[in-house]
Amino acid sequence: MKDDNAAARVIQDLRDRVAAAPPGTRLPSVRELIARHRVSPLTVQAAIRRLISEGLVESRPGSGTFVLPQPVGADVDDLGWQAVALGERPGGEESMQALLSLPRPGAIPLSGGYLDGELAPTAALGAALARAARRPASWEHGPVEGRADLRAWFARQTGSALRAEDMSICPGGQSALATAFRALTVPGDTVLVDAPTYLGAIAAARAAGLRVVPVPSDARGVRPELLAAAFDRTGARLYYCQPLYANPHGATLAPRRRADVLSAVRRAGAFLIEDDYARDLAIDGDPPPPLAAADTAGHVVYLRSLTKAAAAGLRVAAIGARGAAGARLRAVRVLDDFFVAGPLQEAALDFVTSPAWARHRRTLRLHLRQRRDALVAALHRELPAEARTLSVPAGGLHLWWRLPDGVDDTALAAEALARDVVVSPGRPWFAAEPEGPHLRLTFALAAPAQLAEGVARLAAALRAVTSIH
Repeated sequence: MKDDNAAARVIQDLRDRVAAAPPGTRLPSVRELIARHRVSPLTVQAAIRRLISEGLVESRPGSGTFVLPQPVGADVDDLGWQAVALGERPGGEESMQALLSLPRPGAIPLSGGYLDGELAPTAALGAALARAARRPASWEHGPVEGRADLRAWFARQTGSALRAEDMSICPGGQSALATAFRALTVPGDTVLVDAPTYLGAIAAARAAGLRVVPVPSDARGVRPELLAAAFDRTGARLYYCQPLYANPHGATLAPRRRADVLSAVRRAGAFLIEDDYARDLAIDGDPPPPLAAADTAGHVVYLRSLTKAAAAGLRVAAIGARGAAGARLRAVRVLDDFFVAGPLQEAALDFVTSPAWARHRRTLRLHLRQRRDALVAALHRELPAEARTLSVPAGGLHLWWRLPDGVDDTALAAEALARDVVVSPGRPWFAAEPEGPHLRLTFALAAPAQLAEGVARLAAALRAVTSIH
C-alpha cells in the first residue's frame, strides 16, 4: 500500500501541473520528481507512463516529458472511479515494466534480460521460420500441449528425467512461471524463493495470490539448512529456484548442496520449480546437469526457455512435471491460450535440431566472455576500491554489484539514467528487506566499448550521490 500511495501522490502532482500549464510545457525531470516526493525512479516512471496512457503528456527521448493539448472540456479526473472498482494492485508491476522498457535512444543499456540483437542468430531463425511458414501443416490446429517432437526435445534436456508427454510448450518462460504458480497452489499458499531472486517470479507469485518467503543464498546458491527450516516454519509446499547462473546474482548451486536441497524438498513433501533459463549461457566450463536429472519421485517441476539464449522474439519455452502435477500444468496451459503458434514451434524445433544451434552457442560463449570481462575490467578501473564488491558468474547475462553501505541504489539508478545509463537497482530482486544496496548490471546488451563508457558514466553517477572520490 505504501508504494501505491506514493505512486498516487506523484500522479496527482503531475496532473495538477498539467492542468495549470499550457501545452508544450516541460514537466520536472525524473530526478526532480524523485527528490520532491522521495520515491524510487520506478514509481516516477510508472506515474509518467500512466499520464502518457491517458493522453495528458508525451515523452520526448533526450528532452523530457511535455504537456499535450487537451480537447475542450476534457476532464483529467474522469477515470478516477476505476481506482475504486479495481481495488488494490498486485505488487511487482512497476519493477517488471521498468525492467522490460526499451532504453531511450542514445542510452547505454546495462540492464535487460535478452541478448543484444548483434548476438542473436537472426539469419538462422529467419530461415527456419520461412521454412515453417511454407509448410501448410504448421498452420493447422496442433496438440494443445505442443508438438510432440518439440516436447521430446525439451524432455531430453532434463537428462531424460521427463518424457515428452510430461511437457507442455509455453509462449516464453514468464508464461510458464505463471502457469506453475496457478496450477500448483491456491491463493494464500506460501512459496519459498531465494534471496535475492528473479523479480518476475516474485511478481508472478504475488499476482497468483501467494505469500512469498525468501530464503538466504550466497555465492554457492541457496543455503539448504535454511531452506529446510523455512519449509518447517511456513508449511510451504513449493520452492522456486534458478540453480544455474541465477538471476540476478549469477550463483550456481554448489555440488554438495544439490542433494541437500532435493532432500529438504522431499522431506517437506513439496515441489521445486527449477527455472533452467540459462543452460545455454555458459561462459566458463560446462554446466552441471539439471536438478531434474536426479529427481526420482516427481518433486521437480522443470522449466526451460529458448528466448534468453536465442532471441527475444523466440517466445518458446516448456514446462513439465511427472504425475498429477504435470496434468495440472497442462490443464492450466489450455485455459491460458489453447496452444502456442504452430509456425513458431516448428521454427524453434528446426533451429535447435540444426547445426546452426551448436554454432550459435559456441559463438555466443565467446562473445559473452568478452563482454563480461570487459564490464568487470571497467568496473575495477573506474570505481574506488570500496565500491568494487563484485560477484563474477560463470555464465548468464548479469553481474551482481554490492554497493558500499549507505548508498541508495534507487537514487544511483536515477542518477545513472540522467546520464543515459540504464541500470537495475537491487531492491526489487528481494522478496523482503534487501541485504544491503546492490545493482544488477547486464553485459549482454552492449559492446565492450559501450560497456566501458557506461561504467565511466556510472562512476560519475556514484560520485554524485556519495562522498566517495
